Amino acid sequence: MDDAAPKTRIQIRNRKVILTAGLEVFSANGFRGATLDQIAREAGLSKPNLLYYFPSKEAIYTALLDALLDTWLDPLRALDPTGDPITEILGYAQRKLALSRDFPRESRLFANEILQGAPMVRDLLKTDLKALVDNRAEVLQNWMDAGLIRRTDPVHLIFSIWSLTQHYADFDVQIRAVLDEEDPFPGAECFLDQLYRSLLEPRAR
Repeated sequence: MDDAAPKTRIQIRNRKVILTAGLEVFSANGFRGATLDQIAREAGLSKPNLLYYFPSKEAIYTALLDALLDTWLDPLRALDPTGDPITEILGYAQRKLALSRDFPRESRLFANEILQGAPMVRDLLKTDLKALVDNRAEVLQNWMDAGLIRRTDPVHLIFSIWSLTQHYADFDVQIRAVLDEEDPFPGAECFLDQLYRSLLEPRAR
């Protein structure tokens, strides 16, 4: 299908249905375990109909990852260099946690891609992601140099936020088993706030 051509309402709907089905199948089975037949069945479309919109499962997977990486970077982009440092960092952590709560399948899809060596997004990780992390690490370092937050490694601070928030999506079954199916996110929100305040608030002089 020509992506540059105007799309009808049905075409827009079918592309969305296929991507939603692809997300479900890829997040459950990984890229290698997923098949076009599974995606077509999940989408409620015939395989030839699916191939009209996407020529391969690689095309579906790449479209999902491109959109996902952009969504995943938005919370870090929203960190405001002119804002209050503690408020901005806590806000970033809470936005990342909200993504894990609201988009667990997307998080697992991205985690599976990374575990496979990131064959589809390696170039984006080395360019778009690295450039943004370097920029925001510089913002964090400037806040540390100004004494506005306690000194630590700014890049590993960002890594820690990733790990402490995405864990709730990627290991959801384990977490809910330990918590007897209790919703983990209210407790996680409180814990992250307490943890990063204690880590970053400047010591009283």
